[in-house]
Amino acid sequence: MQAVTIWHNPKCSKSREAMEIVTHSGCKAEVIKYLENSPDENQIRTVLKMLGIKPRELMRTKEDLYKELNLKDENSDDALIEAMFKHPKLIERPIIIKGDRAIIGRPTDRIAQFLNA
Repeated sequence: MQAVTIWHNPKCSKSREAMEIVTHSGCKAEVIKYLENSPDENQIRTVLKMLGIKPRELMRTKEDLYKELNLKDENSDDALIEAMFKHPKLIERPIIIKGDRAIIGRPTDRIAQFLNA
C-alpha cells in the first residue's frame, strides 16, 4: 500500500481517530504535527489543489481565532492562506495525503475508502 502523509493534531479526537484508521490499514504514514511544524504557504496551496477546494473551505470557521481575525469578511485567497500559515490552528483536520490526492478526514469513515482507492 502507498505511503501517506497526515497533517495531525494529537489533541483532536477526529485526528486521533484518523491516525488509528491509517495505522490499522497498514499504510506507512508520515505524521506532520502541523500545529508544531506549520506548513508553509506553498504547501497549503498544494494541498488546496489536491483537495480541489478554496482556502476558506480548509478553514475552521467556528474557531474563535477566525472571528478574532475578522476572516469572515476577507475576500482574498492569498490573505486566507497567509492566515492559515501564521495560525495553523485555523486549518481543518485531519488531512490525509496520498500521492497527488488528499482528503479532509471528516467524517472519518471516508478515510479507509480513500486509503484503499
